[in-house]
Amino acid sequence: MTDPMTVAIATAAAGKAVELAGEPIRNAAAALVRLVRGRFGGDAEAEEALERAAEEPRSPERLAALAHALHRLRAEDPAFDRTVDRLWSQVSQTQTRVGDDGVSNVMNGNVGGAFVQVRDVNGDLTIS
Repeated sequence: MTDPMTVAIATAAAGKAVELAGEPIRNAAAALVRLVRGRFGGDAEAEEALERAAEEPRSPERLAALAHALHRLRAEDPAFDRTVDRLWSQVSQTQTRVGDDGVSNVMNGNVGGAFVQVRDVNGDLTIS
């Protein structure tokens, strides 16, 4: 099974819409995606996985193949692996700092129903 970080990176690299709060997070995530796409260059299997996932970014099978290619390249290239970890850490740390004085939700996977996030509700609240 592929770890959630690899799936998240592969999903972003495939161009699937990723909502990130704040410019520092977007910048770190963009750097991570550029790194991954650049490393995929010249590797036929990885390039094909990226192209197929970009064509159909909602396909779990195509994203899994892309995540597998990313996992393989990380295992083969320790320097690439360390850089991915460093950039992922920047994304995670920045995301945490954004929520230090507020509300921060991190969701992985599919939401089967409604998803609500609120802060500082004063008075009655009815959600139906």
